[in-house]
Amino acid sequence: MSETIERIKCLIIGSGPAGYTAAIYAARADLKPIMYTGMEPGGQLTTTTEVDNFPGYPEGIDGPTMMVQLQQQAERFGTEVRIGMVTSVNLSDEVGGIHKVTVDGKTEIEAETVIISTGATAKYLGLESEQRLRGGGVSACAVCDGFFYKGQDVAIVGGGDTAAEEATYLANICNKVTMLVRRDQMRASKAMQHRVTATKNIDLRYNTEVDEVLGDMVVEGLRMKNNVSGETEEIDITGLFIAIGHKPNTDIFKGQIDMDDTGYIITEGKSTKTNKPGVFASGDVQDKEYRQAVTAAGTGCMAALDAERYLAGVESKTAVEA
Repeated sequence: MSETIERIKCLIIGSGPAGYTAAIYAARADLKPIMYTGMEPGGQLTTTTEVDNFPGYPEGIDGPTMMVQLQQQAERFGTEVRIGMVTSVNLSDEVGGIHKVTVDGKTEIEAETVIISTGATAKYLGLESEQRLRGGGVSACAVCDGFFYKGQDVAIVGGGDTAAEEATYLANICNKVTMLVRRDQMRASKAMQHRVTATKNIDLRYNTEVDEVLGDMVVEGLRMKNNVSGETEEIDITGLFIAIGHKPNTDIFKGQIDMDDTGYIITEGKSTKTNKPGVFASGDVQDKEYRQAVTAAGTGCMAALDAERYLAGVESKTAVEA
């Protein structure tokens, strides 16, 4: 462990749209934020080739460029961005208490406020061809990327409510949507199942899994396998959407921060406040409904404002007691 322990006003964990927006607002409020980027600097957008739905970019922008610009903006106001992974935390239960974190298993930091923006990681099938073509036609977000496949044939994998919702969304803009459900029934609610089966251009395939994503540089087709008969079939598609869920990156906070049964951080009302005073959560780590860059950025702003107001309240209380 480090011999001297650094104490800061505001620690931001995670470097996606939520983290960088929190950093911009916190820096402008003179909280002198320090950000640790985590294992994937820039978050999920660094794997997205085109971002067409973030306000302010009339011609669109590629994800990595957007994240570089967000970092530059945060740094312009005084945010210190550090490459590193927060590996453990000891969060105080007291108002005005000091939160202790360890970075990369060795560096200790004490923070008056902590903003958790660690995001959520999309679950993938684990196929080599799928991973190779991420950003080349394989996506985990139909709402984000579906527009680029307007009028084309695509496929979606999953049988839950999210998959059903994204399949019907794609059906409105794509020529044909092949939906692969690995079991003999969907897990989605009856209402969502009815919506899928009532949509004429959704080809619903039960007991079907992805055997191989076809294509060298971009998705050109899909080889499907019936897991009952063992038969395979190839279809031509230009886009493959994986909708089998997300895993919030909250493992290091378990046992200290209140979460739902799937690991998403629970925040108080319309705020970003967690059950720990001075600890706030923003972005996909606490949002399993929308999961968009713009909504993540919005909650990043909220978290910084909540942190600023919290510190002002602590200072006011301290002054009164003195």
